[in-house]
Amino acid sequence: MSWQADHIFPFSAALSTGTETTHDVHVGGDGPPILILQELPGIGPETLALAERLNAAGFRVYLPHLFGTFGKLTPKRNLLRLFCIRREFQMFWKGRQSPIADWMRALVRDIQSREGGPGLGVIGMCLTGSFALTLMAEDAVLGGVASQPALPVFGGDELHMSTDDITAARSGMARKGPGLAMRYQGDRMAPACLMRSLETAFGCHLTTVEFPGRDHSLLTLDFLEPAYQRVEAYFRDRFAQAASSG
Repeated sequence: MSWQADHIFPFSAALSTGTETTHDVHVGGDGPPILILQELPGIGPETLALAERLNAAGFRVYLPHLFGTFGKLTPKRNLLRLFCIRREFQMFWKGRQSPIADWMRALVRDIQSREGGPGLGVIGMCLTGSFALTLMAEDAVLGGVASQPALPVFGGDELHMSTDDITAARSGMARKGPGLAMRYQGDRMAPACLMRSLETAFGCHLTTVEFPGRDHSLLTLDFLEPAYQRVEAYFRDRFAQAASSG
C-alpha cells in the first residue's frame, strides 16, 4: 500500500508553553474524518497502510507529520528524534501532558471547522496514544482510540495527564460514549500497569482490550486484523450515534 494525500496544509498553533509550532497535515479520502496521530518510529509504509485501510472503509484521514522522514522508518535515528522533539513532547512528564497537547486541541477544532458535521475520531499510538483519550474533552471529538499508549516513559502506573485532563475527558466520554484503549498483553513498552491506571482514571467511560502477543504496534508495524476491525467498528458506532442524535 502507498497512500497518497489529496492535499497537504501547514497548521500552526501554540504549545502549552506559549511558543507556536507548525506541522504539515496530510489529508486524503472521503467520509467522516479520522485524525491519526503518528507513533515514534515515524510515518512509514505501515502508517500509510492504516490510512489507506481507513479510506477504503469510507473515512477521510487527517495525518499530521510531527517528526521523522515522511514515508520512511529509520529506527537508528530514534534517539536523534527524541532530542529534536523534546520542546513539544516531554515523554517523562507524570501528572501532566506534553506541550504539543494544546496544538492537538487546536487542530481537532480546525478539522471540525473544515469538515462540518458532528465531529471527528482520533487515533493515538504509542507516544501519542493517551492524547486520543484526553482529546475527547473537545466538543469536536466524537471518539478516541489509544493504541498501545506508552507515556510517560518509565512512568510505572503514572499517567501522562493531569487531574483536570482526566476530569474533562471523562465528562466528554460520558456525553459521547466511552473511549477505547488497546494493547498486546505482553507489550512492555505499553505496560499493563499503565492500562490499569487508565481503567482506574476513567472507569466505565473507557473500554480496554488486550490482545494475545508480545508485540507493540497493533495498527501498524505489528498489525493485528482483529485490533483494526475493533477500531473501525468503534468509529462506525460513534459516527452513527452522532448522526442519529443530530
